[in-house]
Amino acid sequence: MDDLRDKYLTAIATAADEATLEDLRVAAVGKKGEVSLQMRELGKMTPEERQAAGPKLNALKDEINSALSAKKAALEDAALDARLAQEWLDVTLPARQTPQGTIHPVSQVTEEVTAILADMGFAVAEGPQIETDWYNFDALNIPSHHPARTEMDTFYMARADGDNRPPHVLRTHTSPVQIRSMQDHGAPIRIICPGRVYRADYDQTHTPMFHQVEGLAIDKDISMANLKWVLEEFFSAFFGTSVKTRFRASHFPFTEPSAEVDIQCSWEGGTVKVGEGDGWLEVLGSGMVHPKVLEAGGIDPAQWQGFAFGMGIDRMAMLKYGIPDLRAFFDSDLRWLRHYGFSALQVPTLHGGL
Repeated sequence: MDDLRDKYLTAIATAADEATLEDLRVAAVGKKGEVSLQMRELGKMTPEERQAAGPKLNALKDEINSALSAKKAALEDAALDARLAQEWLDVTLPARQTPQGTIHPVSQVTEEVTAILADMGFAVAEGPQIETDWYNFDALNIPSHHPARTEMDTFYMARADGDNRPPHVLRTHTSPVQIRSMQDHGAPIRIICPGRVYRADYDQTHTPMFHQVEGLAIDKDISMANLKWVLEEFFSAFFGTSVKTRFRASHFPFTEPSAEVDIQCSWEGGTVKVGEGDGWLEVLGSGMVHPKVLEAGGIDPAQWQGFAFGMGIDRMAMLKYGIPDLRAFFDSDLRWLRHYGFSALQVPTLHGGL
């Protein structure tokens, strides 16, 4: 038994590779290995002989298995060291930093606006960006001679010769979503309609495509006072400070009475600070929904009334986060996106200036 021990332990210690080591395992403790064959002979021994030989054979088998495992580990380590010495890649170096994208200011502000108004009970409604002339204009009490209906201001979809279907346009506001929502759900209703809109305009504060959010609330006893409260609560939450508002009489075809809404601000060194000072900045249009618009939505104006408002999401982002040019929103400039973008876990600032 000692001869077997010396034979295999010496051979295992000098094995040069794992293939040789496997051959030694089979020869020693495999199914037909020398140690295994001797253990089969235990059944033919007397109890006294078995009592003496059994523990020795088990100990020999365990010792050979331990030597095999240790040698295999040593060979694997040596192979890894040889591979690392030959390969050019240094796996101990830290990984290269993976560039991470940022949340666009439009997406960030859309989420902020939606969250604030959702807390006031406004649900989000969506609709198509290509609309019929009726939904985009007629249903909103915009007459056929209105300047907004000219091709100078609105993108009309080209039609084939002989096509007599009503004209289609790229929606100029998200107000058609209000009409569709009233038709689908009736009254009472309280919704906001965020989304892309299109107008033929391009300068520092206007682009052919921009983002807008409109709000609509229809119920039995809604008044301008409710509208004023909603807007003041929204501005205070959005800008993180108490914001005074000023309503100025205006005219929109889809509301009566109508009002432009200004917010309190100060101008210092070309920067706007919201919620302080003696200045005023116009930010949105609003008013009580016109009876003809309610009728177009399938709601009886004798029983129901409500208010509506609309603001540019891009402009609100410019105002809150100090972005001077609207055109840069759509330039796909990575430097601009890294500067003005938001990380997924970043908490937005509460104050900003234009």
